[in-house]
Amino acid sequence: MRRYTIWVSARQDSGTRWFLGALALIAVVVPILNLVVSPSSPLHLSTYGLTLIGKYLCYALLALSVDLIWGYCGILSLGHAAFFSLGGYAIGMYLMREIGPRGVYGNPVLPDFMVFLNWKSLPWFWYGFNHFWFALIMIVLAPGLLALAFGWFAFRSRVTGVYLSIITQALTYALMLAFFRNNMGFGGNNGFTDFKDILGFRLDSDRVHVVLLLITAFMLAVSYLACRTIVSSRAGRVIRAIRDAESRTRFLGYRVESFKLWVFVFSAVLAGIAGALYVPQIGIINPSEFSPINSIEIVIWVAVGGRGTLYGAAAGAMLVNYAKTYFTTALPEAWYYALGALFILVTLFLPRGIVGLLPDQARSHRKQMERLRIQVDRAQPSRK
Repeated sequence: MRRYTIWVSARQDSGTRWFLGALALIAVVVPILNLVVSPSSPLHLSTYGLTLIGKYLCYALLALSVDLIWGYCGILSLGHAAFFSLGGYAIGMYLMREIGPRGVYGNPVLPDFMVFLNWKSLPWFWYGFNHFWFALIMIVLAPGLLALAFGWFAFRSRVTGVYLSIITQALTYALMLAFFRNNMGFGGNNGFTDFKDILGFRLDSDRVHVVLLLITAFMLAVSYLACRTIVSSRAGRVIRAIRDAESRTRFLGYRVESFKLWVFVFSAVLAGIAGALYVPQIGIINPSEFSPINSIEIVIWVAVGGRGTLYGAAAGAMLVNYAKTYFTTALPEAWYYALGALFILVTLFLPRGIVGLLPDQARSHRKQMERLRIQVDRAQPSRK
């Protein structure tokens, strides 16, 4: 009965309906424009456009993972690019093993970069990546275990606020430096590229890219519903209480560290899945994906779209990255200035993000403020 109530609540949320409807529209229209419409038609969607849309959907899933912990639990992570990159490297290792003897050096076991660096045998941590099912496990396990280890120490030490943000940023920066090293066995600064196929299907085919886009849209919808179910549940009310008053929540008897840990690990897994969907569509993964500036950009996506709404974070990711595509082509030197100006303007004039302009969101905000005012009035002692 409880699950049914949560599901009905999610369906009645207008933002959820619009978001899932937009995803369904993308899943129907994009394949038609790419595969059915003639290339000579102005309505035809090119392979480049198809890849861009797939990338935007991956970023939307990544923004969703950050909004879950920042918007609802108050954990501002500046290191989610690390989890995203680990998921990308996990699928990248499988794709590199899939190349086999078709590489430049023709080695059936060692990837080209290992042959170039005079590696004599495959490192132990590459074993198993010739199987797709093993790569799927590692996509979830690698970011999940890192988040579990990091979160266990950080939350038990009660590191919060800006200190936690700095530590997460240091984590992703340390991983970036490590993956840049050639002797780590992950391709150094070049990373992984020149992928041939996935599960026997060529990655340069538009049909394969359409399938990858549909899988990405499906995973985004499933992840969104999973996050919506979490925040609508009793556990969701607890993590919101942690966000608003952590000390009081702990005083009431809740194990704050446990709640923060599991939601942090779940968020990291979502980020890893986003990275794994990103790499086959873009065709490359390298240590620059670990860059701290990428994690900061994710936070900006969430803030621009609307923190604490889920669908707003996803929409913000797509809108900001579309703007990035335009500016880096038309005015490449002005992009970071435009991004900084956008973040400042949203912070000053739209603290609830773009979705805060929607009538339903404004009405919901007024109701929340009215409930808060009533609670404050009740908490004050009456004057005789």
